[in-house]
Order: sequence, then C-alpha cells, then structure tokens
Amino acid sequence: MSEKKRYQVIKDFKDLHDKGKIYRKGESFPKPANKKVEAERLEELLSSENKLKKPVIKEI
Repeated sequence: MSEKKRYQVIKDFKDLHDKGKIYRKGESFPKPANKKVEAERLEELLSSENKLKKPVIKEI
C-alpha cells in the first residue's frame, strides 16, 4: 500500500471548491486530512493554474 501524499499550505487562500474554507500558510491541506481531493484540483493548487496565479500548496 502506498503512503498517502501530504500537502502544506505555502500561501494563504480561500478554497472556493470547499465552501470558502480559509487555509493559512503552514497549515496542512486538506482539512480534515482524510478529505478526498481530486487529482485535478491538487494540480491546480500546486501550480500557477489557479485564480491567484501562483502555487498555494506544496507536497511534504
């Protein structure tokens, strides 16, 4: 069984795909940790292909 990837917020943002939940720099993503996030959404947040035009999370 492969280990689940973990992500950390690197820039404060409001998750428009999760009822406007606020994430602050240094927090883990997503909350709760077992929440299912589509791979497409993760790619969006890891890249500059989002509304902020810069990555907001990183893999840890």
